[in-house]
Amino acid sequence: MPSQHPGSGHMPATGQALGTQLGQPVTCSSQPQGSPCLWNQRGCEVPGDQDASHHPPCPISQQHPAHCGCLDDDDDGAGDGTSSWLRGQLRLGPSVPQEAVTQLQQVYTDRRQCLHRTVAPAISVCETEGGHGKAEGRGIPGLGGQGSGSLANNNLQTLPRDIFRPLDILNDLDLRGNSLNCDCKVKWLVEWLAHTNTTVAPIYCASPPRFQEHKVQDLPLREFDCITTDFVLYQTLSFPAVSAEPFLYSSDLYLALAQPGVSACTILKWDYVERQLRDYDRIPAPSAVHCKPMVVDSQLYVVVAQLFGGSYIYHWDPNTTRFTKLQDIDPQRVRKPNDLEAFRIDGDWYFAVADSSKAGATSLYRWHQNGFYSHQALHPWHRDTDLEFVDGEGKPRLIVSSSSQAPVIYQWSRTQKQFVAQGEVTQVPDAQAVKHFRAGRDSYLCLSRYIGDSKILRWEGTRFSEVQALPSRGSLALQPFLVGGRRYLALGSDFSFTQIYQWDEGRQKFVRFQELAVQAPRAFCYMPAGDAQLLLAPSFKGQTLVYRHVVVDLSA
Repeated sequence: MPSQHPGSGHMPATGQALGTQLGQPVTCSSQPQGSPCLWNQRGCEVPGDQDASHHPPCPISQQHPAHCGCLDDDDDGAGDGTSSWLRGQLRLGPSVPQEAVTQLQQVYTDRRQCLHRTVAPAISVCETEGGHGKAEGRGIPGLGGQGSGSLANNNLQTLPRDIFRPLDILNDLDLRGNSLNCDCKVKWLVEWLAHTNTTVAPIYCASPPRFQEHKVQDLPLREFDCITTDFVLYQTLSFPAVSAEPFLYSSDLYLALAQPGVSACTILKWDYVERQLRDYDRIPAPSAVHCKPMVVDSQLYVVVAQLFGGSYIYHWDPNTTRFTKLQDIDPQRVRKPNDLEAFRIDGDWYFAVADSSKAGATSLYRWHQNGFYSHQALHPWHRDTDLEFVDGEGKPRLIVSSSSQAPVIYQWSRTQKQFVAQGEVTQVPDAQAVKHFRAGRDSYLCLSRYIGDSKILRWEGTRFSEVQALPSRGSLALQPFLVGGRRYLALGSDFSFTQIYQWDEGRQKFVRFQELAVQAPRAFCYMPAGDAQLLLAPSFKGQTLVYRHVVVDLSA
């Protein structure tokens, strides 16, 4: 039976009515193989040799003999030919704008290897190199629902998000006979099936294994873990640095960087409009290893620790808008500083300096009225490298790490108003840096080592026990930090790139998360800046890099 013009109301022998199975390629039964044909909205074939006023002829794809028909490439849809034909065959009334008709024409003139066009001209299914089907959607303004449709038996593994949005009054949809991979890319489909009024026959997952043969309509949304995160390069500061300390002063956000290469402590200010760190001021410091800002009684001070030439304390004068030297730090007490830690105990401000010289001693200073004064000498002759202040359970503690012996824990005595030695962390005899964090009710220590593995220890009430070892040859810096409920650990090395680990709550361990191209980092610093969550990585050998923490929805 030869094909009939769709206007006659008869269906051809090989034609497919929309809403029935449409899994076969479209061909013209009354024409030689390869002849052009158009499959219209009613599922009828329109051979290319029909009256030109109804169907202008056009070239057919040489790659696929059953290619969907097309319209005359020279017709822009603005005249009475193609435009009128489309309106008539697709039953588009005058309320459908010309823009919609023009886009329909563009869909029909597409030169892809289409198996068939289904649901509406807004959706096409094309074959990929692997033999799987691929559905593609194109929103068409002004085009309403299309009744019934099918994407069955196309070996589809996924469907583009919101592919059915142009079809606002779709009554029936057949998606059976496909190989859906029920990952984050089809989460939207599960949500759509739960809320749509369209009747959809049961469809099943082909993968992954945990969802295989499960009905898509029954998948619980909580099973889709589609939110992940990433650290992306946000800003590059074209200079090396060995420490970074963010601070708030007069409602503004600043960053203090120790830069021995340019003989300065550089102060940067966060620009909330440009969303960048900008130069603000510099403090002369020929051999700075640490610049520690402290805001005491609304006054800004910066402790500048230097390897030689003495260490100093500077004060910011808001009247002259410049830093002025407030006092010297006794060079006989602080010979070779390596780290600074500032903290507050019972309302009083202190800072401690870790001294790494053979003849030096880690020292504690206390603020009193108009300056900082020596308060206590700690841990002499041990070449200390790092300090960590821990204020937990109402018992302030100071942990001092050394490259020549196990870290020492000091606890604050409120009667003596001094730190008193409490014990050692014997599991790690040569820690370069020590940091702490809390997860739930447990307290942990992170200790980096230059030779050997870095360690994660958990406090068991009377002692620390090792819970994890992390490969870290050449490590001088590590930093745990928390971003929006997610806990990370940055671990640097002089011989490889920086590793970012993420805390696995179930396993109570860190798992490798991401690698950052940071050379020889000397510190890591987490800095929230408005809605931007930043990780700074000062480098001794290269540029100081600023990364931004971003949240990625894999189902989007």
